[in-house]
Amino acid sequence: MAYVISDACVSCGSCADGCPVGAISQGDTQYNIDAAVCAQCGACASNCPVGAIVEE
Repeated sequence: MAYVISDACVSCGSCADGCPVGAISQGDTQYNIDAAVCAQCGACASNCPVGAIVEE
């Protein structure tokens, strides 16, 4: 399952800081996950303080 960042994202950067493969970057309005790079480990979801990252 791929992980996605919902509109609940507050752009704090916790997800990007915790991503072991660097699949998360800042977009125009929120952070985005590059599905081609994502290792599907769930570290980003664990680090998100607002629960904005879910499995698609």
